[in-house]
Amino acid sequence: MAAKPLGEERTPAKSQGTTPVRAAALAALALVVLALLYLLFFANGGYTYKLVFQNASQLVTDNQVLIGGHPVGSVESIDLTEDNLAEIEISVDQQLHEGTTAIVRATSLSGVANHYVSISPGPNSNPELEDGATLDLSANTTPVDLDQFINMFPNPVRRALGEFVRGNATIYTGVGPEANATYKYFAPGLNRATAFARELNADQRVLERFVVNSSKFYTAVNQRGEELSSAFSNANTALSAIASQNEAFGRTLELLPPVFRQSNTTFVNLRAALDDLDPLVETAKPATKDLAPFLRGLRPVLSRAVPVFRNLRLTVDRRGFANDSAELLAVLPDVQQRASKAFPHAEDAIEAFLPNLNFFRAYTPDLFNAFGKVGQVTGYYDGNGNFARLQFANLNIFNRNPASGVLEPIPPTEQFDVFGDSAAVQTRCPGAASQPPPDGSSPFTDPPIAGAGITPSDCDPSDVPPGP
Repeated sequence: MAAKPLGEERTPAKSQGTTPVRAAALAALALVVLALLYLLFFANGGYTYKLVFQNASQLVTDNQVLIGGHPVGSVESIDLTEDNLAEIEISVDQQLHEGTTAIVRATSLSGVANHYVSISPGPNSNPELEDGATLDLSANTTPVDLDQFINMFPNPVRRALGEFVRGNATIYTGVGPEANATYKYFAPGLNRATAFARELNADQRVLERFVVNSSKFYTAVNQRGEELSSAFSNANTALSAIASQNEAFGRTLELLPPVFRQSNTTFVNLRAALDDLDPLVETAKPATKDLAPFLRGLRPVLSRAVPVFRNLRLTVDRRGFANDSAELLAVLPDVQQRASKAFPHAEDAIEAFLPNLNFFRAYTPDLFNAFGKVGQVTGYYDGNGNFARLQFANLNIFNRNPASGVLEPIPPTEQFDVFGDSAAVQTRCPGAASQPPPDGSSPFTDPPIAGAGITPSDCDPSDVPPGP
């Protein structure tokens, strides 16, 4: 077929036109795009439900709602019912079924406003819960906070608990090494006490005879109290003569007569005490029968506790270099001296960094949203797994020569001339990575949002992606 001359006008090819099938396909594609845009930028949960608890358990709005440890929604509002119960409205991205239960949990006992709602969904075979349905107290569990547990005790008990903690802190202040040295001998002491009690309980007749004879002895001594008093007085005279030869020895012996006189009174009182001790011994006889097996069972426990206390001693004093708390305390003064020199410079650095931190703080939601949406970027997958669709834009590396039809490289100094003033480096405001929402909450600048930390002088609020 011969080619037509260059100057001859060509007849355009016959257009295929727009068929109904092609129009329907384009309409379906547009609906899919609109649905995706709605899910990405306007959908906020999918389903809402109301949970009734005995109290709000320190929940606040925007706390997370988790199913199986994965976030599926958030707390939308917290209200009070007519019967003084907490009504928590949540939004989740999946429909729940009958048999669903909920409980408020906390990440730690001592935290405040760090709670979240944990959902245990009912089986999918059960009927679905309607949007806006209410789960009453029978399906929800209200946790018991630490302060509620402590408040169930009366004021004297709580006060005594606080004094007990403060008292222990006072007891061990500055005497930690001495206390550790004492604990070293605690286990051997219990071991010897066990052996002593076992030997004491081995022959009850001898023990009883010893107590009775001791009582008779002290009774006989008490009956001759006056004679003993005279003997002590004469001994005082004799020892005074000795004390004249040794002043220090004399002063020591001068204290002996009052001790003996006090002992005389003690022995008199001891006689009545020994009479009262007889019923105690009689009562203790059946009790000591069970004491021996208990002490035998306690001995292995104490034997196993010896290595524990030995290892506890090693934390204070252990052979080697820089491996116990004593050496740690020895180097603390050097650390304090170096820290006293480093902290002023650190304070200056922190003070100089505060404006940057204040500027960056407003971009925190943008940063975490970028991390949170990484998974959506790799949502596509094929036989090799998930992949991301990426393309480079605004490179402007080559230019087509109309005369030769060949791509020619553009010099680096001229690559961005076609963009004009928009080629300059720009600083977007917080929240300007997407189109501004209708409520004006982004870009996040002051004004219109007071306290944003970013003003229009720091960024350009009009620099936002195109689109509605």
